[in-house]
Amino acid sequence: IGVMHDLAVGVHQLGADHWSDPEVYAQGISVGAPADMYNQLGQNWTQPPWRPDRLEQQAYEPLRRTVEAAAKMGGALRIDHIMGLLRLWWIPEGMLPKDGTYVRYNHQAMVGVLLLEAYRNNLVVVGEDLGTVEPWVRDYLRYRGILGTGVFFFEFDAPDHLVPPEDYRREQLAAVNTHDMPPVAGYLTGEDLRIRESLDLLDSTREEAEANQERVFRAVRRALVEHAGLTEDETDMDELIRALYRYVAATPAQLVVLTLADAVQEQLTENQPGTEFEYPNWCVPLRDQEGNTRFLEDVTADQFANQLLEMLEEAVHPS
Repeated sequence: IGVMHDLAVGVHQLGADHWSDPEVYAQGISVGAPADMYNQLGQNWTQPPWRPDRLEQQAYEPLRRTVEAAAKMGGALRIDHIMGLLRLWWIPEGMLPKDGTYVRYNHQAMVGVLLLEAYRNNLVVVGEDLGTVEPWVRDYLRYRGILGTGVFFFEFDAPDHLVPPEDYRREQLAAVNTHDMPPVAGYLTGEDLRIRESLDLLDSTREEAEANQERVFRAVRRALVEHAGLTEDETDMDELIRALYRYVAATPAQLVVLTLADAVQEQLTENQPGTEFEYPNWCVPLRDQEGNTRFLEDVTADQFANQLLEMLEEAVHPS
């Protein structure tokens, strides 16, 4: 595959795309997401959405140009919030994210344009199909040949039970977490709760949030004991991270991801949804568990990181 590039859900309101073709964008509207378990107040991404009627009038040329440009730079393309090709959460200016509404797009045309450019450029396409997803969407994307995304901490089939590895979809990229979630070390130590509380992103008390997180931790430990060889009383962070990655490596997923943050046991979230200037999104230097800054050459030489990579390689391609 080589490099997998990322296609964002939208463009900056002061960017070249919006400036050069303002008629195709809805004015006074930004896109985001309704509330979920990690972002209880919803999200506003401050990006103007394409107007479905204007896209159709332009034969979807803005979408085609965007995909074509991204497709030329690698062997795979991850579509951020791929549900945006089907519907987007529109938030009128001055309203809270939770007060938005869904606006639908011609998904057959949108996905068709995406896949035509992917075919022309021999691309693997991965869709980030997380969050609020209508039941039929994942089946439709799989039918069209687009890989989904399975994130361990989202894969619950009951309130206190995680989906076992063998029941993950084959047609997906499997991961422990994403760049919009706290790293394992930050989540398991409660650092993410401290950050969200300091940013006023909790819609419950700290005690209620901790109780809910503890319930999740108990379910996670049971799953790791049953499916990833973790011992009942294990508390070592190295072993917990190894077990989590053994779990996703045991799935039938066609692609498996190891994050740099988990490879060095970083605790701080790289991107905190629901914030713009309140948190240093995308500006958090990668650090290890002792707070030391780690550069890429440090990570590639790190013993723990290499052990994780070797474990994943052996699990995916047994010798």
